[in-house]
Amino acid sequence: MVFPTDENVIVGLDRADDAGVYRISDDLALIQTVDFFTPIVDDPYWFGQIAAANALSDVYAMGGTPKTAMNLVGFPIKSMDIGILRQIIQGGVDKLTEASTVLIGGHSIEDKELKYGLSVTGFVHPARVLTKKNLQAGDQLILTKPLGTGIINTAIKGGLASDELIDTVTRLMATLNRDAAEVMMNFPVHACTDVTGFGLLGHLAEMVAGSGLGVHIQANRVPILKEALEYAAMGLIPAGMYKNRKFREYMVDFSTSVDILIQDVLFDPQTSGGLLICVAQDSSKDLLYRLKEKGILWAEIIGEVRTEPKEKIKII
Repeated sequence: MVFPTDENVIVGLDRADDAGVYRISDDLALIQTVDFFTPIVDDPYWFGQIAAANALSDVYAMGGTPKTAMNLVGFPIKSMDIGILRQIIQGGVDKLTEASTVLIGGHSIEDKELKYGLSVTGFVHPARVLTKKNLQAGDQLILTKPLGTGIINTAIKGGLASDELIDTVTRLMATLNRDAAEVMMNFPVHACTDVTGFGLLGHLAEMVAGSGLGVHIQANRVPILKEALEYAAMGLIPAGMYKNRKFREYMVDFSTSVDILIQDVLFDPQTSGGLLICVAQDSSKDLLYRLKEKGILWAEIIGEVRTEPKEKIKII
């Protein structure tokens, strides 16, 4: 299939990335993205916040600043109180306000299943666009949020999670990646993505594919919510994890020392996950320090880019 394009498209459909980027002038480009999904938490206000944070994240991952947004709503008006939708929209609006992003419109339809999300437009200098496709040998990989939200959300749906854990995970998913993005822009970052539905290894595979390089990940350095391992041991694995593993397992080589539960979490689909930042080796520790100084306490250096194995991910 041939898609329409022109010379000002910096990032388009010819490669997998977090958002599209279109050059407006020599010093301005637009980042455009869209994302929506069904509720992952029971509280409508928090669902709105999480959906907004998730949609905004793609702009941050591309090195940009979100500026405007438009709501996307599917709502079962005949079977659900309209007050629920108002709470969802309020959650989204409050998160946009936190991100200094303006809501300028939207579209809604009647749907049998509730859905909410946003299309977001951001600004970036054309020379400062970050993509998934610029790994360099020796670069270090930093992850800014812990893994395990997919597994824990499965436990929540099963009524097994405590109120305290629900609150912790909800706030984690609703946290903007803005601060991490602002910090990383002061360092020689070569590539970036946000970790969402394909899981850490799925999104990392997109970075590795076609690069001619490989990645080594130290499993014991990956930040993981401990409850996710506990629930994984109980078999509370989302269907998306199995799909992610099946799709990308040919690119992944696990050391025999890596526990199967950790393997599951590395493929676990995340909602509004953290940034996966690829930064020059001599700047990685300073970047990590600045992230933690900014309050991003889960951030860790989890691995590095190497020349071998080519276009593979080795977990040790």
